[in-house]
Amino acid sequence: MKFIADAMLGRLARRLRLLGYDTAYERDITDAALLQWALKEGRTLLTRDTGLAARKVLPGGQSFLVTPDDPASQLREVLEHFSLPTPPPGGHLIGRCTVCNAALVPVADKQAIKDLVPEHVFLNKREFFRCAGCGRVYWEGSHIEKFKKLMDDIMKKRAR
Repeated sequence: MKFIADAMLGRLARRLRLLGYDTAYERDITDAALLQWALKEGRTLLTRDTGLAARKVLPGGQSFLVTPDDPASQLREVLEHFSLPTPPPGGHLIGRCTVCNAALVPVADKQAIKDLVPEHVFLNKREFFRCAGCGRVYWEGSHIEKFKKLMDDIMKKRAR
């Protein structure tokens, strides 16, 4: 499933990307351009804008009004509404670049990214991922540990 998030859902978009879900996002985009992008690429629109969600431009089920204010609850709502597995089939917790949305690939040769990460990270981490689009390097640091905790909490609430 591919998503496109409106300007009010940037943090949700980044979290969906981390989970491996293809989630387009651009902060400065008109509603018309957003809808056209969704139609062109067959993306499901995620929006907090009731007026935008009410437009009948997209086929049925291709638009979803996200109701919670906080990003953790937004993520939980989207995962539950679409019955999305976490991570998606064939994916891992760090699945897509949070900046450009391209897929992340495991770094086979750790030496290749030595100059791209802080020295202490290079020395203390074993597994790295590189964005196939922009080249950004990812690793399981404290931000990912916090995200894993959030996902554990979400999964516990989903199981109830």
